[in-house]
Formats: sequence, structure tokens, C-alpha cells
Amino acid sequence: MPRAALLSDALIATALSFRGTPYRNGGSDPTGFDCSGFTQWVFAQYGIGLPRQVEEQFRVGEKIKQDELKPGDLVFFHTESRGASHVGIFVADDQFVHAPSSRGVVRVEYINSTYWGRRFVGARRVSLEREQSREAATPMPVGCGKRG
Repeated sequence: MPRAALLSDALIATALSFRGTPYRNGGSDPTGFDCSGFTQWVFAQYGIGLPRQVEEQFRVGEKIKQDELKPGDLVFFHTESRGASHVGIFVADDQFVHAPSSRGVVRVEYINSTYWGRRFVGARRVSLEREQSREAATPMPVGCGKRG
């Protein structure tokens, strides 16, 4: 199996291991996550630096179409205003794992559900082939959208 596929499997396993972790506005560690803190922390476990804010994460990596999603891709939604305001990690079978504020825990949901399907704004693929050295652009925590 190619190294990228092995890393993707490991990244997904790590993300899924945090199901049930509480949502915490501004949270960026296993005691509590907001959406972008969750994605940033999970990717960091594999030497991949992501910016802290959703809008900045939406600019990293390669832009991909929804029908091209692979496990480990970042998926973005608008929850408050136009543009990306919520982020999660694509798992497989139209599912993604994320830290939403509603119901307050990291969980898996369907990307095409009534709520999320209407709010999908795009996806990005961050290279897992090599370590990234991108520094967090903004160390100050920022929360996600109302459902984010």
C-alpha cells in the first residue's frame, strides 16, 4: 500500500478515535475541540501543519470536487455566512468526522444529509506524501459557525 494511503488510514483512525470528545469553542486539544482546532490537531499528529482558522484551511492544499473525495480530505461548509465557516475530515462512504457545536461532541455525519448537503462549499486535499511545515497562521483560537 502506498505511503499516502497508509497515512490517510492512520489519520482517519486518529480522527475517529476522538468521537465523543466535547465541543469547546476555541478548543484545539483532546480536552475539547472546535472544528478547525480538531482538524489542525489531527493533521499535526502526522507532521502536517494546518492554519488555525477555517477560512485559512480552505486555502491550503489542492481544491477538489465532491465526487473526487478520498479519506483524509478536508470538507468545508458555510454555517454562518457565505464561504467556509466549518470544516471536517472526509472518512468514506459520504461520511465525515467533525467537531460541531450542536449536540456538543466530535461525531460522524453524512456529507449529503439535509443540513450539511445544502451547506457544502468545497473540499481540499492536503498532501500526505511528505511532512508539511506550514505554521499556524493565527495562534488565537477562533470558533466555528453556529452548528460548527
